Amino acid sequence: MNKIHFLVLFISLLLFSCKKEDADTPKKTTGKINSISVIVDDLLWNGEVGDSIRNKFASPVIGLPQEEPLFTINQYPVKLMEGFMTDCRNIIVIKKGNENIFQIKENQCASPQNVFHFTGKTGSAILEMIEKNAPKIIQIIHQTEIEENQRLNRVSLLNSKNISHEFNIKIEIPSAYKYALQKPNFIWLKKEIISGNTSLLIYQLPLNVLKNRKNAVSNIIKARDSIGRLYIHGKEPDTDMITEEAYAPYFLKSEQDGKPAYVTKGTWEVKNDFMSGPFVNYAIVDEENNRVLILEGFCYSPSKEKRDLMHELESIIKSVSIIKK
Repeated sequence: MNKIHFLVLFISLLLFSCKKEDADTPKKTTGKINSISVIVDDLLWNGEVGDSIRNKFASPVIGLPQEEPLFTINQYPVKLMEGFMTDCRNIIVIKKGNENIFQIKENQCASPQNVFHFTGKTGSAILEMIEKNAPKIIQIIHQTEIEENQRLNRVSLLNSKNISHEFNIKIEIPSAYKYALQKPNFIWLKKEIISGNTSLLIYQLPLNVLKNRKNAVSNIIKARDSIGRLYIHGKEPDTDMITEEAYAPYFLKSEQDGKPAYVTKGTWEVKNDFMSGPFVNYAIVDEENNRVLILEGFCYSPSKEKRDLMHELESIIKSVSIIKK
C-alpha cells in the first residue's frame, strides 16, 4: 500500500461520513475553543484566497497586550476530505465550481456545528464572497464558542447564592473560581491557573454614573480605577490596579439580558509595579433597579497566551440574567 492510499485510509478512519450518521444519536462536536478547520486545496490556500482567510479569521484579537489570532486555523486539502467531514464545531469549505455560491449549514455532521461553504468559478469570485460574508461568519462562530464555553462551565458550577442575594442576578460561574473578597455591592472571584490567575469582579453603581451617555467610556474607566484603588492592590504600598493609559480601550455598545450594555476592552496594570494584563468590562444599564451592574473579567498570565482565558471570562459574564422583581 503506497503512502497516499495509507494516508487516505488513515484520515477516513479519523473522520466519519455524514450519510452514515445515526439521526437519533447525533455526534457531538469536539475540538479546542476558537478553532476553525478550513478545507481548501493547497493551491488556493497558498495564494490570495488563503491570505484572505488568514487576514479575516486570524486577525489580532482586540484588547490583548500581545498579538494573538482571533481563531486558530487548521487547513486540510479537499482531496483528502471528499465525502467526509470532521467533527469540529466550525468548518470552512472552499472549492472551485460551475457556480458562485455561499451556504451556511448548521449541524451538517455533528452538533453544534457551523459549516460555511464557498464555491466559486474563479479565485476572484471566492475572494469577493469571503469579503462580503466574513463579518457574519465571525459573529456566528464567536456566539457558538461562547455557548460551548458556557456548556463546559455548567459541568461544575459555583454555589452563587451570595451573588444572587447581593445583586439580584443569576450567573453561571465554574466551581474552580473561589471568593477572594466580599464587600457590600462588590464581589471578587478568582481562579488560580498554572501561569497565574483569572478574576471576575461584580459590583454595582448608581445609575447616574452613566447619565451622560456621551462620556460613558471615560465614566466606566473612572469607576473601574476607583474600584482598583479600593479593593485590588499589589503587595507593596501605593500599588493599585488601574487602566493602562498607554493603550486606548476598545469600546462598543451592546445588549445583555435585554438591557443596554457598554463593553470596554483594554489592558490593566498595577501602578508602581510590573503586573499587567487584559480586561473586559460589561456595564449593564439596569433602570428598573436604578443601577449600573458591572461585570468585569481580567487575567494575569505573564508570557502566556490569554485569548482563551478572556473568552472563558466573557462567556461567564454573558450568562448573567437579572432576576425579575
